[in-house]
Amino acid sequence: MDSKFLYNNKSLKERRKELRNHQTPAEKILWGYISKNKIKRLRFLRQYGVGPYVIDFYCPKIRLGIELDGNVHKEKENKIYDKDREKFLENLDIEIIRFWNDDVLNNTENVLDKLLNKIEQMSNR
Repeated sequence: MDSKFLYNNKSLKERRKELRNHQTPAEKILWGYISKNKIKRLRFLRQYGVGPYVIDFYCPKIRLGIELDGNVHKEKENKIYDKDREKFLENLDIEIIRFWNDDVLNNTENVLDKLLNKIEQMSNR
């Protein structure tokens, strides 16, 4: 794929804007913790486009994407889609960490601990 179309492709601009303007409750909560360099002074971006995909949250410095999943991700076809998506991103050296929306809503501290552990792990490479 041509590199000028790889990141934040203009064809997905409206979709990214729509996703930012209609965040899920879980996305709003997590964004409150990771926005404005609040976590390890790392800059996370919302609804960041990579190729044909949009990552919920992305930190370019350590190439970490965060995906928040609802029940729709339990369906077989969505699991396959998510797997293919992750392979595409891994081939670009982007690692993805996934959390269930329910965990963000009901066990935020545990989610943040896992995220911090992942960031530490990635920073020590």
